[in-house]
Amino acid sequence: MSPVPENLPQRISEVDRDVTIERLQEAFSEGHITQEELDARLHIALTAETPGELTSAVASLPARDDGPTTIVDTVGGLIRRRGGWQVPQVFKVTSRMGKVYLDLSRAVIKHRVVDIELHLDYGWAWIVVPREATVDYEGLHAGWKQPAYKAPLRGGSDGPRIRISGTMGYGRLRIRHRRG
Repeated sequence: MSPVPENLPQRISEVDRDVTIERLQEAFSEGHITQEELDARLHIALTAETPGELTSAVASLPARDDGPTTIVDTVGGLIRRRGGWQVPQVFKVTSRMGKVYLDLSRAVIKHRVVDIELHLDYGWAWIVVPREATVDYEGLHAGWKQPAYKAPLRGGSDGPRIRISGTMGYGRLRIRHRRG
């Protein structure tokens, strides 16, 4: 058996590739690049295998305003957002023994990608997303119970992408799409 080489280049995920493609499409729609530049950069993004190759696809684009980051850091209690609240680009929650209820189904979401980072030692999290949203929770490490999520029968490609990451100790994350 031959040994595995030590210096293998880091691979990129499909989420990284999708974010880069969305960034290129935004740059085109904002008039920062031409159709020809978009086509060439999309080719680079679609064939990239390493983070460096992917980064080269968005090189020289104007800086992107990723919007505000909201950080909630508590020991316990209920962290609740519902109704017409403004969803930030990045929402970070750290709680030792708290409960998190985030209802994004009627919220104002201005970003194509929303990152929710959970760090819960004990407690649970319940997230309701719009019907047309896509959900990615591959970046979440669950110590006790795996997240409960049932994707809708019809995919929601027109809505925002909700990426959930972080750590769940002794608790559970439940995700569902808005009904009706």
